[in-house]
Parts: sequence; structure tokens; C-alpha cells
Amino acid sequence: MYFTEEHELFRKSLKDFLQIEVVPHIDKWEEDGVVERFIWKKMGDMGFFGINYPEEFGGLNLDLFYTVIFLEELQKVNSGGFAANIWAHAYLAMTHLDKEGSQEIKEKYLAPSISGDKIGCLCITEPFGGSDVSGMRTTAVKKDNTFVLNGSKTFITNGVYSDYLVVAAKTSPEKGGKGISIFVVDRDTPGITATKLNKLGWRASDTAEIAFDNVTIPEGNLMGETDMGFPYIMQHFALERLIMAVNAHARAEFALAYTIQYMKDRNAFGKSIATFQALRHSVAQMASEVEVCKTFNYNTVKRLDDKEYVVKEATMAKLTATKMADDVMYQCLQLLGGYGYMEDYPLARMFRDSRLGPIGGGTSEILREIIAKMVIDGKDYKPAT
Repeated sequence: MYFTEEHELFRKSLKDFLQIEVVPHIDKWEEDGVVERFIWKKMGDMGFFGINYPEEFGGLNLDLFYTVIFLEELQKVNSGGFAANIWAHAYLAMTHLDKEGSQEIKEKYLAPSISGDKIGCLCITEPFGGSDVSGMRTTAVKKDNTFVLNGSKTFITNGVYSDYLVVAAKTSPEKGGKGISIFVVDRDTPGITATKLNKLGWRASDTAEIAFDNVTIPEGNLMGETDMGFPYIMQHFALERLIMAVNAHARAEFALAYTIQYMKDRNAFGKSIATFQALRHSVAQMASEVEVCKTFNYNTVKRLDDKEYVVKEATMAKLTATKMADDVMYQCLQLLGGYGYMEDYPLARMFRDSRLGPIGGGTSEILREIIAKMVIDGKDYKPAT
């Protein structure tokens, strides 16, 4: 229904690339807490960062189901941290460059991001205001032909080793959420410091708390219109949440496939544990839930690709798929018994990595309130104009 022969050829090419170029390095990156620079360039050379971006800047301008394939296959290398580094660059930082950046910004930052020569990060979350975007405290004060940034951000993927930062800051603090603007900032600008955070999972990913101390940037680094940052952010949240929903169904599917094979190979009481009814029915329930989430995610991707405004559906997709994936990881680890708890088996890492799903990109609690506002209060979130 959604994938053509060309899509499947792309999937095979990507799968082969990941197995040859990425999988052999995953354990090292997990141990070191950093994804080595060479892989970014290799992925850029293959066109993987330009899937949805304009040909003018080196992109391929393909439909969103190529992105779905990209996300799904990234989950199958069993490193949520590596996957996060890649998609946070390609779909968080680069989305703002593409949608709000000037021609000059696109030439300076988007084109080398597509080629893998520059790495980006998106800086929205703050230590005192995670899901409360409008309550951010970071400011950008206009001074002559510059803006001066002060404040801090946290939980920033690619926050240590990226080359540039896409930063949300208040240009009109008196307007609250209506006074936020978006900027692109070079990493080597004086006044920027990054502190690496020690996480439960996503160990290969460099996640940071970032401080801005009188960081002076040219006014040309403003992206889009002044004080329009909040609707820009909200508009792109739909894509971010849908990405995390696709990630969730893909890692759950991968975990389940591994667990089924393990059950077929594992014998107890003289027969394969895949023949035990209680375990079979558990797998049947999980497989059903994965398929339901995947189908809804695909449907929502199709609507987004058709330019529909899918804030409600994307929010629902992330809420349900990330909860489902967490449940599947828990049960799959249980089905492996003691081996599930061993680091030599993939479920231990997958269990840790999956736990971020209901937290990042808007906690499940916040998502439920957003959905409640739409379905109970009749709130109609509008796209930025």
C-alpha cells in the first residue's frame, strides 16, 4: 500500500550499508559514548541525509516513506544512541534550516549537513522547562546588527560534537510564548560551553547541557521571522513525534523477531519453548499491538506526506507506539529469562534505549494533555503561516 519497488531497493541498499559500515563499530561507540566522524561523511556521500531535502542543496527530494525506511533500518543496528544522533541531525536541526533558513543559511549550513560535512543539533529543552516550551528562559537581545544569547539548554542530542546549533530563545520575553525566535549558531562562537550527560541508555549518543554566556551572533543568523519561533517549533513537533512513533514500532518489531527466533532455538522440558501456549499467546498479543501501531503510523505518515496538518494524529502515534514498545521490550526480555538480563544479548540494551521513548519529544503525560485539549476542549492547533 505504501512501499514501491524503488522503496524496497532503497531499503536493501541501506540495510547492506548499515551492516557493513555501522554494525561493526556499534559496540565501540556505545562504550566510548561518541559516534566517530567518518560515518557521518559516508552516510552523506550515500545521500541518506538528503532524503527529503531540495535537490538545489544536494538533497533527493523523496517522499516520507523513504524516511520511514531510513528510521526503521536504523533501529535494527541495536543502538538507540547511534540512531538518535543520525535522525536528530537529519530531521530536527536540518528541518529548521530547510523551513526557516534564508538562502544564505541553507547554502552555509543545510548543504554541508546533507553532504555529511557538518553536524547539527536542536536546542529547545531547558533545565527548568522541559515540556513547557513557552516558559523557556534563554534570551536573545538585539544589539546593533547582532543578537546576544544568554541561557542554557539540556538533553541536547549531538550537543557535544555538532558543528552548529539551532537555538530557540526569547527575543521578546514580555510576550511569553509569543516572543520566541529561532537562530543558527556556530559551535566555535565564544561563550558556548557543553557538558556531556551520563545517561541510562542511548550510550553512543553525545547528549549535553549547553550554556550560552553573552554569545554574540550576526542578525543574519535569525531564521524565519522574529517572535515566530513557537509556532515553528509546534509545527515541526508533529514530524518529531511521528519519527519517534516509527522508531518505536521498528524497535519493537526487531525485538520481537529476535525473541521469536530465540524461543524456537531454546529448549526446556525436552521441547522448544516456542511450543508453550502461555508464551505463544504472549507473542501473539505483542505482534498484534506492533502491527496496529505500525499501521496507524504509516497512515499518519501518508497524511503528512500529503501536506495534511496531523498534530493530533502524530501525538497519538507517539503516545501509543512508545508505550507499546516499552511493554514489548519488557516482555521480550522476560521471555529470554536470565539471558535477557545479560549484556551479551541485545535485549538489555534495547530495554534501556527504549525507555526514552515516552520521555523525549514530549512526555506521555504532556501528550495526553495535548490530545485532551483537542478531543475534549475542541482546541484546534494551527500551522505557522
